[in-house]
Amino acid sequence: MSPAPSSADTDADNDEVSNRHAANDVVSNNHAAIDIGTNSFHLLVAEVGDSGEFSVLTTEKETVRLGDSPGDIRELTPDAIDRGVAALDRFKAIADSFDAQVYAVATSAVREADNGADFVRRVEIEAGIRIDVISGTEEARLIHLGILQALPVFDQQLLMVDIGGGSTEFLVGRSGRRMEARSLRIGHLRLTNRFFPGGVVEKGSVAACREYVRAFLVPAINAMAPLGHDVAVGSSGTAEALGDMIRLRTHGEAVGAGLDTVITGQGLDGVLEELVAWPNPAERAKNVDGLSKKRADVIVGGAILLSEIFTAFGIESMVTSPYALREGVLLDRTLGLESGKERLADLRRLSVLEMAEAFEEDVTHVQQATRLALAIFDQLQDRHGLGIEDRQLLEAAGLLHNVGLFVSHAAHHHHSEYIIRNSDRIAGYTEREIEIIAQTARYHRRSAPKASHTRFMAMPDDDQQRVRWLAGMLRVSIALDRTRSAVVTDLTVEGDEQLELVVEVADGGDASVELFTANERSRLLSQVAGLPIEIRS
Repeated sequence: MSPAPSSADTDADNDEVSNRHAANDVVSNNHAAIDIGTNSFHLLVAEVGDSGEFSVLTTEKETVRLGDSPGDIRELTPDAIDRGVAALDRFKAIADSFDAQVYAVATSAVREADNGADFVRRVEIEAGIRIDVISGTEEARLIHLGILQALPVFDQQLLMVDIGGGSTEFLVGRSGRRMEARSLRIGHLRLTNRFFPGGVVEKGSVAACREYVRAFLVPAINAMAPLGHDVAVGSSGTAEALGDMIRLRTHGEAVGAGLDTVITGQGLDGVLEELVAWPNPAERAKNVDGLSKKRADVIVGGAILLSEIFTAFGIESMVTSPYALREGVLLDRTLGLESGKERLADLRRLSVLEMAEAFEEDVTHVQQATRLALAIFDQLQDRHGLGIEDRQLLEAAGLLHNVGLFVSHAAHHHHSEYIIRNSDRIAGYTEREIEIIAQTARYHRRSAPKASHTRFMAMPDDDQQRVRWLAGMLRVSIALDRTRSAVVTDLTVEGDEQLELVVEVADGGDASVELFTANERSRLLSQVAGLPIEIRS
């Protein structure tokens, strides 16, 4: 049994992370995006201009098979984690050689695995890369952004299909705006493990896989097919591989993704027939023209999935995109740099407002409570030390804290937590940020965080403290609009040894209920601030 790490070991780990990150804080126009997929990891290093144009400096791909485990990717195996960390360490070395700032996102395998957080932590310590774990709909948004930079489809109604190893993302959009998006937990690696273990095709497995896929696609079809589309676009490895094989057969060459590579239903059926004719992946790679050896074991599952998508959506032809998630991440994180951050903040806020309006009966009340919460946040800045991103999370939690009323008034804070965590309406946030919003909304009333609350305790210590601060401020601000009359117009925070929240009351208004309730509900804020609190007018 290995000895527990000493404090010196821990300090050394932390120093290593700090040193690696310090090396990343460079003044450079070079940026690197890393897509940590279920099947493959991709690196893109590019020089990015102020308007978002970029020139590629280098790319790298490694077939890591991070999600290659028995069952439904509930656990990343030790070997897979080791492969992943080693690959990302190599990616980091390449990015550092270009003095590039690194942005890494993880998708299906990491967001679903029970030990995904362990992988994220190991990567931060050993490879010096901070990973944002993103939701399926956020993944779809970023892929869409990448596609719009690659293909002239901005003014057309676009159906996007991105087949990954662990999930498939769908999006219908027009003029850069998302109309609908879905992420389904079905991908070529999942299908391979379930129906074609080791890539071997057995009697009846193709029919069984088709039936399974049809059933799985129903939610996305019902939500999105009625919207229609002018053009269908396939992105990422499966679409590119199938597109190359089809073009090789129709034009005698494989030119890669782009408008010149079109997947037709007839072409897809022909390639699929060739693929399943060779039950063994080694024979398949040897005998099917244009098929990569590395993809020979998973291509059958991916081809069946795409074939069923063609049928379900009535797709006649699909162009393939050379850009996908990594290009979308690069553009999203760097576009206009500071203006890009403002653009992302606007996108996030708009999606939250739209969700609040869809679920909330009294939008005026949640906006009033949120405004007061932000005023408390701003005036306690020196004490809590949180940043602008945390302020945005508080605003989102404030606007969404009551969405659980859509389900039931009883325990609606629990319903709010669940809806926020599982909604596909919220755009621009990572999984970690969504969890902070959900937990803040959960603790806007009733019990404060406890050691018995497993989801809260599963968060990193700094995020637990962040939730305590945000929920503490939100509780007080909600109480300050207890009668939903907006009688409290503003507030000021004073005092050093005792915090005094002095509220301004509208002319002729009576805020006695608000003041009583706010003092009653100030305990969590008092605890996290370490000071007694008095709220008065």
